[in-house]
Amino acid sequence: MKSARRSQRSSLVQAFLVLIGLVWLTPVAGLLVSSLRSPRDTATAGWWTALAHPGHLTAANYTALLGNAGITRALWNTVLITLPATFAVVAIAALAGYAFAWLDFPGRDRLFLLVVALLVVPVQVGLLPVAKLFGQLGLFGTVPGVVLFHVAYGLPFAVFLLRNYFAEIPKEMLEAARMDGGSEWRIFHRLVLPLARPALASLAVFQFLWVWNDMLVALLFADSSAQPLTVELQSQIRQFGSNIDVLAPGAFLSLIVPLVVFFAFQRHFVQGVMAGSVK
Repeated sequence: MKSARRSQRSSLVQAFLVLIGLVWLTPVAGLLVSSLRSPRDTATAGWWTALAHPGHLTAANYTALLGNAGITRALWNTVLITLPATFAVVAIAALAGYAFAWLDFPGRDRLFLLVVALLVVPVQVGLLPVAKLFGQLGLFGTVPGVVLFHVAYGLPFAVFLLRNYFAEIPKEMLEAARMDGGSEWRIFHRLVLPLARPALASLAVFQFLWVWNDMLVALLFADSSAQPLTVELQSQIRQFGSNIDVLAPGAFLSLIVPLVVFFAFQRHFVQGVMAGSVK
């Protein structure tokens, strides 16, 4: 009897979660259908009406998207910004996290507290001072300038997450590796990094999603030749407003890439967040 009730309760929970998932994916489905419709059909009826006539859907909008120089340049800029910013944050935070967790050096705890304190500093606080600094260095309006800003503001959380994860590695394992003659770099590269794969994957997902979807930083620090897809889409909406045949596929492309990345690393993402959240 208890087993039947437990099974029924589990089925209800699963049905509810499926319903929530369908509701969450409805806007994505609507955007996908809109990106495959002609501007005339989009202007005359809602996207759901296309489900009754799937033959009217066409990939011509994506052909127009690839022919739009502004969109393709912005998409390339997004890749040039997101990948280096993600890789740099993960690499630097992994080295710093290992140092804070297992290396003994003067001021280690105080320096880590400073890193934790930086977590509460809003991005908006540093926009104008960093913009002035980048202007003096010749980085304002460039892709490297946007990348550096994302790296700087992504590191405090990244170091905090990885330090907590590395600190959970058994001390005896590291001491045994040192007794066998392993250097700190060899221990970090051959032992710690493979064990920290879930945390590294979760951090990469966090950073990738934040940078890919960012518009505030890019709107201020990137000029017309360096602006990413989010800024370009916003600019085209403001300038034209009716070019749905370019905006819909562009918006769907901007949306689907983070979704693919998240679902590809979902298992590691959950493991890393749960393991690195507490010590």
